[in-house]
Amino acid sequence: MTDKYLNLTLFSGTNTTGQTGMGQDLSAEMKTYYDDLLIDNAEPNLVHDQFGQKKPIPKNRGKVIEFRRYSQLPKLTTPITEGVTPEGQKLNVTTVTATVNQYGGYIELSDMLTLTAVDRNLVESTKLLGSQAGRTLDTIVREVLNGGTNVQYAEGQVASRNLLVGGKTEGNMYLTVKAIQMAARTLKNANADTIDGYYVAIIHPNVAYDIMRDPEWISASQYAGSMQIFEGEIGRIGKVRFVESTEAKIFEKGGAESVDVYSTLVLGANAYGTTEISGGGLEMIIKQLGSGGTSDPLNQRATTGWKATKTAARLLEEAMVRIETASSAPALS
Repeated sequence: MTDKYLNLTLFSGTNTTGQTGMGQDLSAEMKTYYDDLLIDNAEPNLVHDQFGQKKPIPKNRGKVIEFRRYSQLPKLTTPITEGVTPEGQKLNVTTVTATVNQYGGYIELSDMLTLTAVDRNLVESTKLLGSQAGRTLDTIVREVLNGGTNVQYAEGQVASRNLLVGGKTEGNMYLTVKAIQMAARTLKNANADTIDGYYVAIIHPNVAYDIMRDPEWISASQYAGSMQIFEGEIGRIGKVRFVESTEAKIFEKGGAESVDVYSTLVLGANAYGTTEISGGGLEMIIKQLGSGGTSDPLNQRATTGWKATKTAARLLEEAMVRIETASSAPALS
């Protein structure tokens, strides 16, 4: 990522707003700067977040947010009678609700550290906090998605997670092209809409290592100039594009003989909904030296932190398939 540099004049006393929520000596311009920097560093980690319906954080409407699920319209096979207007159709909309929660963390900066390197330390802190926020919020969405009911165990050889085998065991169950094609077939048979003409699979690097060696694998570098690439995209097989994330779900020691089991999520459009991180979903909070009052009598501590409001909900179970497999990678310690 291209580094962002501070305009130190924004710290001057003549440029303060007094009521930014970040301490009385920080300007509105600086609040915008740090909010943007935080989001920029969070977004690359929001792999599970990027394919869902986005909803803004509701203002003054409590902790429950509503997503909408639309049912497909039935076929109309009866011919229209000449001169007779057919009956109109009704839109079948189901409301799915989810409760939003707040998450956050902060870093303390000493007075000497802040005074001697205010720009670099605040910037580096913001980068670290942005990464933390992104990984945290991505995990929240990931856990919701992995609670889905549409599950496929490898190529369907077994009926439950604890029977999946890997390592040196004969008939190890790694991710294969056939398994991907089976999941895509499930989505097609359910008439699940595609995302820009493709289904999308979220995959762990250990599983990607297995599937990328297949001759049917096409690296993203081979088609990057012909279409917009998703965040984290590494390649495709047929009509399934793969997005890699170290945060993809692992069921540690969940398989046979304590083999680690990896989740590969194959998604269609509108499978789930999630709250946006912009517009109040994720914000930077900076407390200047002296803002702690009697809890910091010598003005020794400043803090920089993040706070987020987040939730997600599965909307169409038939538009997502979770493939569970082993991997040839060593087991987690």
